[in-house]
Amino acid sequence: MKKSLYLLSALALTATLAACGDNVEENDANADNEMNNVNNNDMNEENNDLDEEEDNHNEEAADDDGETVTLTYARGADDTPANELLIEAFEEEHPHIEIDMMDLPNDTGDQHDHYVTSLSAQDSEIDVFDADVIWPAEFAQADYVMELDRFIEQDDIDMDEYFPGTVEAGNFDGRQWAMPKFSDAGVLYYRTDILDEAPATWEELIEVAEESQGEADTSYSYLMQGDQYEGLVTNAIEFIAAYGGEVVDDENNVVIESDETIRGLEVMAEIYQADFVPNNINSFQEPETDNAFVEGESVMARNWPYMQSIVNDEEQSQVAGDVEIAALPEGDETAAATLGGWQTMINRYSEHPEEAWELVKFMTGEEGQKITAIEGGSPPTLEHLYEDDEVQEASELFADPEFVETLQNAVPRPVSPIYPELSDIMQIEISRAMAGDISPEEAAQNMQEDMEAAMED
Repeated sequence: MKKSLYLLSALALTATLAACGDNVEENDANADNEMNNVNNNDMNEENNDLDEEEDNHNEEAADDDGETVTLTYARGADDTPANELLIEAFEEEHPHIEIDMMDLPNDTGDQHDHYVTSLSAQDSEIDVFDADVIWPAEFAQADYVMELDRFIEQDDIDMDEYFPGTVEAGNFDGRQWAMPKFSDAGVLYYRTDILDEAPATWEELIEVAEESQGEADTSYSYLMQGDQYEGLVTNAIEFIAAYGGEVVDDENNVVIESDETIRGLEVMAEIYQADFVPNNINSFQEPETDNAFVEGESVMARNWPYMQSIVNDEEQSQVAGDVEIAALPEGDETAAATLGGWQTMINRYSEHPEEAWELVKFMTGEEGQKITAIEGGSPPTLEHLYEDDEVQEASELFADPEFVETLQNAVPRPVSPIYPELSDIMQIEISRAMAGDISPEEAAQNMQEDMEAAMED
C-alpha cells in the first residue's frame, strides 16, 4: 500500500538558493562538491560498472525470494491529484513494487538543499526524485545520480519523441541523467468576466491593470512570483528576453549587461512596484499566486500551466468558468516564456535501481504523462501527446498550436553545473532592483561582474 511521508521541514544548506535574506554566503556543500569533482569524475566509469553488477544482483535477489520492493519517490508538494493517481496506476501494473511518497516543500531551493544534503551523504533513502530542469548538470557532475543511457538502450526508448529542449536539460557531458517528466512555460491567466481579451504587450498590460483594478470585487490586477527564489529568475528571464536581452549566449559567455536587459528589468520593476499588485508581492511564490487567483482577488496572473486544473475546479475555485489562458505579452523584441518543467532522476545510491527505472520509465512514458497532463494540468514532454484526444480535451491549451510552439521555443536557463550559483547572483540583484534599492542598470552591471567571476572559478 502506498504511503505518504510528510516532512515538517527541509534540511537547509547555507543559502544554496536564497530566500528573503540579507546576505547570501557561498554554499559550503557546493564547495565541497567542487573539490571532489575531479575524483568523482575519475570514478564515474567504475561506478557505472558497479551499478550494473548491483542491478544484476538486486534483480536476481528479487526474482529468487519474490518479495515486494518498496521505493521512496520524492517530489515537491502537489496541489493536484496527479501524483497520487500516477502512483496508483504504476502500482496496479507493478504489484511487486510499492511506492512511499515523500512530500518536500514547494520551494525549489528547499527541495534542492534537501537532495544535496541526502545525496552528498550517499543516503539511499530516496530512490527516485523529481528534479527541476536546472539541476541535472549539477547533480551529474557531483556524481549524485545514476546514468540512464543503458536503461534507455535496453528498453529502446526513442528520445527523439520528446521536445529537444527537455532532453537537453537532462543531458550532461554527452550522457543522459534524467528523463523529462513534464514541460512548462510561463503563461498569462486572465478573467474573461472582466477582460474581453488578453493584453498583447507588457505596456498594454500595465494600462489594463490600472484600469481594471477593483472590478468584480478584485483587490489586485496582476500576480507574479516575486519572492527571492528561482521563480523570480524565471519571471525576470521572460522580461529580459521579451526586450531582446540574454543571460548567457550560445558560446557560454555572460552577456546580461545590455540595454535590452536593463529595459526588461525596468518594465518588470514598474509592474512589481505598482499599486495593482499585492504589497507583499515579494513573498509570492506559486502557491500564493494560486490561492489569490482562485479566490477571485486578481484580474490577471502569470503562472505555469498546472494552475488551470485548479482555477477550473468548481469545488475550490471562485472563478471557475471565467478564466482563459494566453501567451505572455510581447516586449520590444518578442513574447518570451521561460522553459520550465521537471525531470525524474535515480539516486546513484538506490538499493533498487532496476525497480527505480521502471518507475521513472512509467512516469515519463505515454501513460504516465497522460495522467500528469489530464489530472495535473502539466504539459507533456512527448510531442505526439498533443494530438491525443483525451489530452486535448483536458485543456484547450494543449490543443492550441501556438502553445505547443511556445513550448518548442521556450527560453532556457543556462545549462551549467554551477547554475545554482548563477541563480543566487540573479536572485539577489534582481530582488534588490525590484525593491528599488538599486537601479536595473546597477543590477545588470553587478550580475555581469559576479557571474563572470563565478564562471571563471
